Amino acid sequence: MGDKPFVSMPKLVSSGSPSAANGRCDHLPSSRRASLGSPLGHGALCPAAHSPLDSSSQPLCQPRAEKCAPRAAQEVHYVAAGQPGEACGWRAFAPACLQAFNTPRGFLLFLCAASFLQGMTVNGFINTVITSIERRYDLRSYQSGLVASSYDVAACLCLTFVSYFGGNGHKPRWLGWGVLVMGAGSLVFALPHFTTGPYEAEVDEAVGTCGANRSVACRDHTSSLSHYRLVFMLGQFLHGIGATPLYTLGVTYLDENVKSSYSPVYLGIFYTAAILGPAAGYLVGGALLNIYTDIGQRTELTTESPLWVGAWWVGFLGAGAAAFLTAVPILGYPRQLPGSQRYVVMRASETHQVKESGHKATSNPDFGKTIRDLPLSIWLLLKNPTFILLCLAGATEATLIAGMSTFGPKFLESQFSLSASEAASLFGYLVVPAGGGGTLLGGFLVNKLKLRGSGIIKSCLLCTLTSLLAVLVFLVHCPNVPTAGVTANYNGSLLPDGRLELTATCNAACGCWPEHYHPVCGSNGLMYFSPCHAGCPEAAVPGPGGQKVYRDCSCVPQNFSSGFGHATAGKCTSTCQRKPLLLGFTFVVITFTFLSSIPALTATLRCVPDWQRSFALGIQWIVVRTLGGIPGPIAFGWVIDKACLLWQGQCGQQGSCSVYRNSAMSRYMLILGLLYKVLGFLFFAAACLLYKPPSGPSDGLEASLPSQSLASDNPLDLQEAPSTLQLQSDV
Repeated sequence: MGDKPFVSMPKLVSSGSPSAANGRCDHLPSSRRASLGSPLGHGALCPAAHSPLDSSSQPLCQPRAEKCAPRAAQEVHYVAAGQPGEACGWRAFAPACLQAFNTPRGFLLFLCAASFLQGMTVNGFINTVITSIERRYDLRSYQSGLVASSYDVAACLCLTFVSYFGGNGHKPRWLGWGVLVMGAGSLVFALPHFTTGPYEAEVDEAVGTCGANRSVACRDHTSSLSHYRLVFMLGQFLHGIGATPLYTLGVTYLDENVKSSYSPVYLGIFYTAAILGPAAGYLVGGALLNIYTDIGQRTELTTESPLWVGAWWVGFLGAGAAAFLTAVPILGYPRQLPGSQRYVVMRASETHQVKESGHKATSNPDFGKTIRDLPLSIWLLLKNPTFILLCLAGATEATLIAGMSTFGPKFLESQFSLSASEAASLFGYLVVPAGGGGTLLGGFLVNKLKLRGSGIIKSCLLCTLTSLLAVLVFLVHCPNVPTAGVTANYNGSLLPDGRLELTATCNAACGCWPEHYHPVCGSNGLMYFSPCHAGCPEAAVPGPGGQKVYRDCSCVPQNFSSGFGHATAGKCTSTCQRKPLLLGFTFVVITFTFLSSIPALTATLRCVPDWQRSFALGIQWIVVRTLGGIPGPIAFGWVIDKACLLWQGQCGQQGSCSVYRNSAMSRYMLILGLLYKVLGFLFFAAACLLYKPPSGPSDGLEASLPSQSLASDNPLDLQEAPSTLQLQSDV
């Protein structure tokens, strides 16, 4: 690599007898003779015989009989015999039938299964069942927040250790044991269901209608079940430990075992599986919540009851069992896949070169295997401005992704007057094709356009600029559906912002408590806070469409005749004409945000030395989680709370927000979106300017190698490759 020795290459074996070499080139001066320690660029690549993968190619220069070429030539020759340590199996048990999976495609299959399970469990099941375990084990919101954050805390604590030592170790074993720990975490998370008795809930007889509305009794004591939060935190902690190797060691293992131009395709498929996992978690977890938690036991509760608890634990049992089955084949993979050494030469032409000041220490083959080398490894990364800027750009993107994934459904719910389930489903329909498609497309574009170095960072810059312009869609918003006492008077006229008049003449005698937000839509098109606030005296009866209908509501005037009107359970339908515009541009923002993820990851792998890639990804994940993933939801939640119009009161304390001001919510989303997108654009632009491509003869090394001997044209159809790279000196 340039003027550096070939320190990071596999062991080079000199073939050809010394006598033959001396007989051909005795007249050459010693300074012209190629040696194993000299750079490749000092000689031409001249295969003396055809490679077993290159039966149709011609050597770049033909040896002359009884003569020597004008320059000493080095030859690349592939030896077809594989090394014993590259067999797929478990110690001595390595049957021949398993070797069909000993390919990049085979490893990609099991790694995608592991990332799918991680996404389905951590980002799918957890978010789906968090409300159910709060209800079942008497947890408060901040306690469930501690449960959710235990995953990120564990990941941050383990990333440095796993990426540093695992990067120089047996990566498949680290990955396999990580998946086993993740499976154990799922089983621990489901454990409280089996250590507690049957769920006993009293049916709430209070009816939220006029004359029968009651306040919820406040309980001063803390249930002993709340101590199970420690078990849930332990399960999440194990999830975080087990998932740590996936996105550091798994990424580098894939990258070092395939051709560099095909690496983005493999990484795109891997990350797409991780994005599809949460979608499956939401679907499966939502279906399981329709089953009573004590399966087989009869109950008078229905799924609409606020006391209903579904079978939240079943998904974790299945995920734990699937994780154990997935870990077994991953543990059987070798340290290197057969034929991976041939890609080291190609990656050397793209990888950032370490400066001479740190070269003496890092050239030691034992460097990075002890904790004493950790400070120097961190210092080398800190001196890499491109890496630091890519980390900061990733943190800005992670802030938006974490904030939008947490509060995106709430934004759609408020803007389009949807129920919580409808908003979650609509947001899922946006994220799955936009996030998954953008991630997969980003990997294919890097491969198809053959982007290298600064070209990859420029593609990230273009994607960030496009999503930055699409964020401007938040300049528009849907108006709030008129709500009596909140945004409009009971006669339909608009109320000033911040002024609330929930009590009116028509419901003054009802004694309504503003503790539970149960919106109903009046026949006059006006929405009411609850059936009591609408003046409905009787319980709901099933209507023609299956919806609950409240009759003779005193606050709902009859449009065409005397008497009182009726109200239907649920929110009024929004008539906003800007819904397609908001959904379309939100889709564009999500797509181009994820479109830059694989190019940014590929740029990170190319801007650090080969031996430091796993550790660099670990440090990057720490930066991204610390600066983006953890504070992102906090920042978005804080500004969204500023747009609240009406807070619920629970036992004298402020509860959750019931009604938001749509214009303010859109404005705050615009400010945060522009802020983080502009920062990301500036970081990517600076990284592009500071990126320095490697210099020296190694730049043209990839072009000098016979293309047929390196890889097939299909990135997912890689052929069996020789396992030993042998350089022959024609001297």
